[in-house]
Amino acid sequence: MSQETEIEQRVVAVVVIGAILLAVGMALGFGIHKSRPKAKVAPATAVAAAPAIDADGARVVVDAGVVKFYFAAGKADLAVDLSTEVQAALNEAAAAAKAGKKLVVSGFHDSTGDAALNAELAKQRALTVRTVLVGLGVAETSVELKKPEQMTGTGSNAEARRVEVAIAP
Repeated sequence: MSQETEIEQRVVAVVVIGAILLAVGMALGFGIHKSRPKAKVAPATAVAAAPAIDADGARVVVDAGVVKFYFAAGKADLAVDLSTEVQAALNEAAAAAKAGKKLVVSGFHDSTGDAALNAELAKQRALTVRTVLVGLGVAETSVELKKPEQMTGTGSNAEARRVEVAIAP
């Protein structure tokens, strides 16, 4: 009788330990998942009447075939809504990438604050835009992250806080 009880206790102990390990693993996985930065991507079917402008200044525009993602100071969050023109340009870029072309993604930053932190923020913004492109079905190998020659761009600080997506020739 004591041998059966000992076996039952071992089975219960293994099940309890397994449940604890599963709970700890799920908690860690959830924590890691929540700590990763997420790109705000508008669905491909969303339509807006004009270029999107968030309350914090984030927006997306198309200029001479180049999609420009503008960001609020100190942030890497995308504009929430995308205009029909922007969606069409992104879809065109995705189609070009699927056809074998490279997409060049360059992140710029403004001249205020610490230059090293600004360069890192520009990189994070470029990675966010790459996530959007991958979400549209573009292979990561088709996206080239390129450090721009002039990090601050021209014009105002708001103009400088951007990421550009262009189809490589």
